[in-house]
Amino acid sequence: MSENTRKFKNPVINWIEYRLPIFSFIDDSVGSNYPSPRNLTYWWNFGSLAGVTLVVMIATGIFLAMNYTPHVDMAFDSVERIMRDVNYGWLMRYVHMNGGTMFFIAVYIHIFRGMYYGSYKEPRELLWIIGIVIFLAMMATAFVGYVLPWGQMSFWGATVITNLFSVIPFFGDSIVQWLWGGFSVDNPTLNRFFSFHFLLPFVIFALVFLHLWALHEHKSNNPTGVEIKGDADVIPFHPYYTAKDAFGLGVFLIFFLGFTFFAPNFFGEPENYIRANPLVTPAEIVPEWYFLPYYAILRAVPDNFIDAWGILPVIITAKEAGVILMFASIIALAFLPWLDSSKVRSAKYRPIYKRLFWVFVADTFVLGYIGAHPAEGHFLLIGRIATAYYFFHLLILLPLLGRFEKTRPLPESISASVTNASSEEGQ
Repeated sequence: MSENTRKFKNPVINWIEYRLPIFSFIDDSVGSNYPSPRNLTYWWNFGSLAGVTLVVMIATGIFLAMNYTPHVDMAFDSVERIMRDVNYGWLMRYVHMNGGTMFFIAVYIHIFRGMYYGSYKEPRELLWIIGIVIFLAMMATAFVGYVLPWGQMSFWGATVITNLFSVIPFFGDSIVQWLWGGFSVDNPTLNRFFSFHFLLPFVIFALVFLHLWALHEHKSNNPTGVEIKGDADVIPFHPYYTAKDAFGLGVFLIFFLGFTFFAPNFFGEPENYIRANPLVTPAEIVPEWYFLPYYAILRAVPDNFIDAWGILPVIITAKEAGVILMFASIIALAFLPWLDSSKVRSAKYRPIYKRLFWVFVADTFVLGYIGAHPAEGHFLLIGRIATAYYFFHLLILLPLLGRFEKTRPLPESISASVTNASSEEGQ
């Protein structure tokens, strides 16, 4: 055994370690040899919760793929067979369905936590960008997966969303026809979407690996936003944060399994429990809840704004502008490291930003609420106002705020912030 080989108590592990140093790799990544900021809170649990949920989704997805038939005449019936005739098929499907919801909940909280504590700032810009790419891949995976049951909302949702690609200059119509496999949503479409839905989770898994690689390069951000300056600022990841993550996972599973066993269809759309019928259009086509904020942005652009009330020539249509805004609302998040001009990371030391952050969160919830309602009347007006604030916050407020905001003094180190907090609690 070489001098560089790490020694463990178990001789079998030592034998494997000498030939394949996987245990030292795990120890360096999530074990006692991985130093982590000593002040991480439970808000940092959601990254690991998202990872666990991803594994659950892949495992249940493989099981479901064994029993699913990607054909327009049999897809709906195959899902019913999974639910009724396949041993524990109902459990696998409900875990998979609600797992998607829990995955997005964990990721949304993970993103908002990163925004609050400035986890996108130097030197973690690439870490943040990879995270946004993962988010986009998740949305693509969820969309194509939503089509597979071949219910009413599956069919019409696929028709509406794929049509959005027609706004791409020159190639839009060709892309739509390729996605459809013809001139309408039909059997080739379902086959393509099934292939995408099976492949994309493994792409997400690879992106998560890159995400973790970038994370381990500069370690986690922390509530103070102050970088690690010495051994006093860190503690081993194991057992401190593995225990913390295990507790968080237990609480998370209570909600996850609670919905799975007691309200499995809570997040489902009733229309999707009806077999797809191209001749019957639902009264309102509504995507899954995690798409609703962006769906509201898509519908927010009025026609009279585009043509400037007949004064200016029409360059793009309202539909094209809506699609641009929808994708821009997500892509803009990837540019946060450069949009936010403040040198201070954490909102704990940015009093104005802290308040505006919660306004932004509330605005996102408003957009989600509006997206679930018809684009008419006061819903449409509120959606337009919320959309305008969304971009105003990201593109105007953040760049200006960093230049004029008076921040609170930062602690000298992570350990100093922990010591001061303990002293204040003792008084």
